[in-house]
Order: sequence, then C-alpha cells, then structure tokens
Amino acid sequence: MREKHFSISECFDHLLKVISSERFLQKQGLGNEVPFFICPFPAKDAVPMERMRHQLQNQLQQRGISILEINLYDLAIEILKQRDIWAQVVEMEKDVSKEQLKELLQGVLDSEAHLIPAIALKMAESPYDVMFIAGVGEVFPYIRSHNVLNNLQSTAKEKPTVMFFPGDYTHSLEEGASLDLFGRLHDDKYYRAFDIFHCET
Repeated sequence: MREKHFSISECFDHLLKVISSERFLQKQGLGNEVPFFICPFPAKDAVPMERMRHQLQNQLQQRGISILEINLYDLAIEILKQRDIWAQVVEMEKDVSKEQLKELLQGVLDSEAHLIPAIALKMAESPYDVMFIAGVGEVFPYIRSHNVLNNLQSTAKEKPTVMFFPGDYTHSLEEGASLDLFGRLHDDKYYRAFDIFHCET
C-alpha cells in the first residue's frame, strides 16, 4: 500500500521515474486493462501538488515525453462558453438553489454526451505520450471522476492516462475499489485504474 506520509518531493521523484519508464509508456504488465492510473493525494496539498504537476510536466517534456493536460474545470467552462450558456449559468447562480444549479450543470456537462467528445477532440488535435487529468476537486459534484473514467475507457485506451485525485483510491475485498474524494465521499465505485504509487519504478 502507498505510505500516507509521501512528501511532495517523494511524489515527484516517484512519478518522474514511473512515467518516464519504457514499461509505463509501453503499457507493459497491465494484463489487458485500460492504462488508467490514479495519483491520489491529500486534498490539503492541492496547491503544492499543482506546482509539482507543472514541474513534472516540464521535466517529462525535457525528456521527450509529451503530455496532454486536461483540466476538467477549464474544460467545463470552455464547453459552457462554446454552447453559449456560460453567461446564463453565471446569471442564474444567484437565483437558483445549489441543487438546481447542479442538475443544470450535470445535464450540459454530461460525461458521455459532452465531456468525453471534448476530450477526444483535444486528443486528436495534440499528439501526446501521456494524458494528465486535473481539476477533479474543482468540478465536484457536477462532474464525477468515476463517470469521466468509465466513459473515457473506449476513447483513451491507446496511451496512459494519469488522473490527479484529491482524496484516496482504496481497494477492499468487501467493497471493491472506491475513489474517495477529499477522503470523505465513498460512493464513487471505480476499479479499473491502477494506483500509480503501486507501480514499479
């Protein structure tokens, strides 16, 4: 199991070694599973982890490994603007309940109908070796990480994908695997990804 006390610098060292390895880039040892990896981290470390992710990206690119970063929050705003409803959503926010706003956003940012096609377009526009998915905490609760991963399975199976996840990725025989956002929400069942901290360097 991953040690709970990994420092940011230890995370950086581990991720750099794993992601730059031929084993990782060639998707070896996955047993026909989709090449999805979760990088869990404590939610309180969100800011230093974001800095670390940018440093990691720079280091990988210096090694000739191209990264496509998808920030779900930025992508959500982009989709709302493209669909000409961004101003309407901003205007509505002060007048409707959080539940109503959540339902509206869940509809217009539905993973299968809107989010995955937008990610697929970015994948087609930018050749890459590894895709990073960030902004998971910022888009909760209207975009759920397990929905993104479930719907991305058929689209992003050729290259490794790493989701930076503010919370825990837990496995148990009784309950299967669970993405526990912020270490508190235990209802997102997803079992097909690998914890990147369990990967060999």
